[in-house]
Amino acid sequence: MKFPGQESDFGSALLGSATDTPRRRRIRIQLLITVSVLTANAIGAGIAILLVVVGIPEPSVLGPELWWVNYIAVPVYVAAAFGFGWAFGTSRVLGHLQWALRDEQPTPEQARWALRAPWVLTRMQMLLWFIAGVFFTLCYGILDPGLIPKIALVVGLSGAVVCAISYLLVEFALRPVAAQALEAGYPGTKRRSRLRTRATLSWVLGSGIPIVGTMLVAFFSVLRDTTTKTDVFVAVMVLGVIGLFTGLLLNYLSISAIKAPVGSVRRAMTKVSGGDNDVRVVVYDGTELGDLQRGFNLMVTGLGERERMRDLFGRHVGRDVAEAALAQNPELGGTERFVAIVFIDVIGSTAIAASRPPNEVVTLLNKFFAVVVSAVESHSGLVNKFQGDAVLAAFGAPLELDDPATAALSTAREISVRLAGEIPELAAGIGVAYGSVVAGNVGAIQRFEYTVIGDAVNEAARLSEYAKQDPSRPVASGRAIASATDDEAAQWVRFESALLRGRSEETEIYAAVADTDHLTSRETGDEVNQGSAR
Repeated sequence: MKFPGQESDFGSALLGSATDTPRRRRIRIQLLITVSVLTANAIGAGIAILLVVVGIPEPSVLGPELWWVNYIAVPVYVAAAFGFGWAFGTSRVLGHLQWALRDEQPTPEQARWALRAPWVLTRMQMLLWFIAGVFFTLCYGILDPGLIPKIALVVGLSGAVVCAISYLLVEFALRPVAAQALEAGYPGTKRRSRLRTRATLSWVLGSGIPIVGTMLVAFFSVLRDTTTKTDVFVAVMVLGVIGLFTGLLLNYLSISAIKAPVGSVRRAMTKVSGGDNDVRVVVYDGTELGDLQRGFNLMVTGLGERERMRDLFGRHVGRDVAEAALAQNPELGGTERFVAIVFIDVIGSTAIAASRPPNEVVTLLNKFFAVVVSAVESHSGLVNKFQGDAVLAAFGAPLELDDPATAALSTAREISVRLAGEIPELAAGIGVAYGSVVAGNVGAIQRFEYTVIGDAVNEAARLSEYAKQDPSRPVASGRAIASATDDEAAQWVRFESALLRGRSEETEIYAAVADTDHLTSRETGDEVNQGSAR
């Protein structure tokens, strides 16, 4: 099984490859989670400072009576929260994900927890920022009650931004673990709401909270007589800038989370359109997009199975027959066609089987069949039947040919030469006939095969018996020679007219151009080898 590209197994080169070692995966995940949590909180702290000092300057938090809050309480809590969030949060998550870091098969509960891991860390961030909001509001409110709504608004807005960014970044970092959980077959229908969650978070933080903040600034400015137009202008501008920044960042993260799985499927589809049905995508998304990835894999598996069945079907009945059967609903019966038939029958097959081990006999016959199939297919013919040690090939059905007789005669000569050169320990009689046959499906509706039935088939079989007198020269009927091109007919010489076994009329017999002294004209009746008649 192949993946679209090592650098994009999980949608980003930062996440490595699906073939990474457990140790490398553990280091990468731990580093990414740590950076994600610290980055989200740093952004939140920056927003909080910007709002408190610049965005909503009044009432001010820089009064001398607030020094212990600004320089002791706030830094101590922030440092403690950072340390607790990093130590407890990441260690707890990684502790529950040891199965993934050791590359083990998860239990259903472990897989379920792995898909919930981003929310676990997000809830921890919510708790820490909620405590911060209560703690900072109390500390500032005790000294200046007018700061209570300001601190509550700032901490609430900053905490919401932190939670949203943290959720999207941690979800990104845990894609390799989610891929293992989803591969284990965790059904989890609740995961379908996560795509909606991403979109909701982007809207709330990009539009909702900045709008609410602006409304609250306007509301409190009306209540405070000391608020100037400049203060309101600055507050609205700062909130707008924050909304633009957070909205852009969260939309980028949300769109990236959608683009990555869609991109992996698109790249894989390009490979499939190029004929590669062995490509697969890593299923790492826990939303409907994961269903898209999984559905693509199932589709490609079905295509591969279909191609395998098509190939197997084509090997059994011939590719032309298989293509015709797949293109239309096959039915019993057939149509009358003028075709050329080549019948090739091994000489002395009984003696060969008696004097050689079975495996050696099979190997020898397979070499013989390989030569025949190669020659027939190179001239657009159909190997219709393998009959023990004989082969029946048709030219002109099911694939229509402009000149089936020429193709059949040329094939017979090629087979004769190749057998002599490639398998000298084996000889065969080769007969070529041309005429009207019925070509179609014969059998029962539950099980049938494509075949050709008619006098030309019987005539080709009898001619192959006749050709066993000198296997170096295939023979053909006069009708086949008359139907071929002048160039091909010149490669054959009339030998005699003979009454072949089982026929009521004599057949004009032509042999491929060679030393005609090897053949002796005679009635073949019962004098030719009849044991190989078909």
